[in-house]
Amino acid sequence: MTFTFQKHWLPQLDHIARRAGEAIMQIYRGDIHVQRKADESPVTQADVLAEEIILEGLAALAPEIPVVAEEAVAAGRVPDVSKARSFWLVDPLDGTREFVNRNGEFTVNIAFIEDGEPVAGVVFAPAIGRAFCGWVGEGASVHDAAGERSIRCRPAPPRGLTVLASRSHGDKAALAAFLADLPVHTTMEAGSSLKLCLLAEGRADLYPRFGRTMEWDIAAGQAVLAAAGGSVRTMSGAALRYGKPGFENPDFVARGLPG
Repeated sequence: MTFTFQKHWLPQLDHIARRAGEAIMQIYRGDIHVQRKADESPVTQADVLAEEIILEGLAALAPEIPVVAEEAVAAGRVPDVSKARSFWLVDPLDGTREFVNRNGEFTVNIAFIEDGEPVAGVVFAPAIGRAFCGWVGEGASVHDAAGERSIRCRPAPPRGLTVLASRSHGDKAALAAFLADLPVHTTMEAGSSLKLCLLAEGRADLYPRFGRTMEWDIAAGQAVLAAAGGSVRTMSGAALRYGKPGFENPDFVARGLPG
């Protein structure tokens, strides 16, 4: 069957992400127990609990649509989406290292993939109380203590680019080489998919990523960024596709508006 994103789903996704965020924060305020998955990446009880909440919410929202979720995949529960026109991508706690280090830069991510592209998504940062929502063609918004408002990427400023780098991952030498001939004004470090959202709200201009990422790491953030006018491309300039075997991404560049 063919499914397209429905307008009334976006506020419901926001609600699901916030419920997962509440569960995460309960654990964040107490003792955090870290385990290691097969790939040596960290996982906590918050990852597992948040994913359970999200999967329950998506099953109630649209039970026919398959869900690719990080912890389920790690446990061997991998739906076949190779021929699916649409599916959900879920990272229940992106930035687990940030969560463990208690720096607040972690997010709940839910994205809707259609024809290999993220067309809608919600990124919720529970520790800082910021929710980003985007639907490509319909715009992006942020909801925080100041209220809800539309967001849009900015053109690259004449003074030079604000470049984002991963706080916990990435290849610093490759990043330095990539930036060598660009007019960089400043570089900021940030964790999780918040980097894509900073581009979307016009607080930064460029995020080159060298090193391993998975589709669920960036899908929701890419949807928000694309809805705000930005883009995510491979280093060769091709569109980043979703539903790949293994769900692993190549190196990519995320951008705001051209200068």
